[in-house]
Amino acid sequence: MRFNVQIMLFLAICLTVTAVVAAQPQSAAQRVEELRSQLAETQAKEADLEARLRQLDENIKPENIERSLAGVGSTKPEELREQRRRQLSIERDSVRAQLKLLATNRERLESSIRATDGLAYQQSAEVATPPVSQALFVQQGISSRWIA
Repeated sequence: MRFNVQIMLFLAICLTVTAVVAAQPQSAAQRVEELRSQLAETQAKEADLEARLRQLDENIKPENIERSLAGVGSTKPEELREQRRRQLSIERDSVRAQLKLLATNRERLESSIRATDGLAYQQSAEVATPPVSQALFVQQGISSRWIA
């Protein structure tokens, strides 16, 4: 009983800390880096799936299906070959669908990176240079507090 209360208290603290961390503002530069890491992960998954798709395309060839079932004895080898071909076709279609989803996700990430990169550039420009009106006033020796 006491152990359960401690676990519940620990979980509540973890959730509170997570909420506080998530609520902190994130700079555009940090967001760009996060998006780029997600893009790299997506590209790695795409490469793995493309390799798997090439392997499935090779395995689905009739001679390779025949070779894969060579050690299996059966009274109906045609049915075994057809079953193996269907199994490989289903897996190949699934991999193709996953590749389409990853391609869509990759395009979305690339678009987000472009937009956030522009925002990061604007933020860095705002920090690096003072507003034009203040720069003019400083250059001319005019105090900006008297200008409405």
